[in-house]
Amino acid sequence: MLRQFRWALPLSKKPPWVHKGITVHSFEKLKSAGIKTLKPAWLTIRFLVAVMIPVSLVVLLLDASGILFYVSYALRPVMRLLGLPGEAALVFISAIFLNIYSAIAVINTLHLSGAAVIIVATMCCIAHNFFVECIVTTKTGSSLIAIIVLRLVCAFAAGWLLHLLLAVPEDLSLTTETALHGSGAFTGALLLDKLKEWLIDTGKLLIKIVLMVFAVIFLQKLLDELGIMRLLGRITRPLMRIMGVPENCAYLWIVVELVGLAYGAGVLIEEVNSGAISRTEAALFNCHAVINHSQIEDTLLFVSIGVPYLWVALPRFIVALGVVWIGRGIAKLFPKNFHAALAEERRL
Repeated sequence: MLRQFRWALPLSKKPPWVHKGITVHSFEKLKSAGIKTLKPAWLTIRFLVAVMIPVSLVVLLLDASGILFYVSYALRPVMRLLGLPGEAALVFISAIFLNIYSAIAVINTLHLSGAAVIIVATMCCIAHNFFVECIVTTKTGSSLIAIIVLRLVCAFAAGWLLHLLLAVPEDLSLTTETALHGSGAFTGALLLDKLKEWLIDTGKLLIKIVLMVFAVIFLQKLLDELGIMRLLGRITRPLMRIMGVPENCAYLWIVVELVGLAYGAGVLIEEVNSGAISRTEAALFNCHAVINHSQIEDTLLFVSIGVPYLWVALPRFIVALGVVWIGRGIAKLFPKNFHAALAEERRL
């Protein structure tokens, strides 16, 4: 009887899984993934911090001085074309210069209809945090100007189509809260309070950047070591084909959908630098990602104030789908011009 079970219970002080080398093998995979994470994570963190901190400080000063309000006031005629009150421009400008959180904060001070909030929410999800997200795409082969124009055009196009679909009645009123916001005095006390708040928020942001970037890149390296990346590619291949996104961008797509474009930038930059993804493929992926990303966090933020999830998620996906296939069509019709533009961008 003992001989029959020696194959299952080897006479050794080590557990069978250690005896077979499984634990040692797993540890080596973890160690290898950790070592490969250090350099790209550090470079990404350094890049994001160098962009986010000075940009957020400049935007803080613009906001405290009231300049952002006057910029949004100038966009009131454009908002009216979408059937929105002029004050909705302040929401959109806050999203472009800051983020979704600031846009929601402004929405809470206004009296917008449900349909108007859906339109503004969709526009903000497509076009927000320009100073960080648009700059990130330039590290992987995209043109900064082209990405900015693309996001603005898509945001207004989506807003206009939703305006026609929802038949939003035109509301040109201006609320008292918005009017008061624009007339606020630029005092030293106000600036000091905003600087204190900025320092606290920046500290939290730095911690979030370090943890998020390390976690995302480490997970990518570990999945690659374990061969799961190839499995993900096979599973999502049909979806990638439908979206027109290169099949080797499957993991990148999952990352930007879960954690957003800024925090997922580390993986994209590393994939391009390692040669796993060409700059042409990255540029095509960016066309999708800048419009359709962070479908969980950003969308759920608007859901928290009563916006239906699908009314914000679906328009972004559809617009991104159209943009990528149009981009593919242009690249196919004018391949020389397309590749020449990318080469010129790399030289710049």
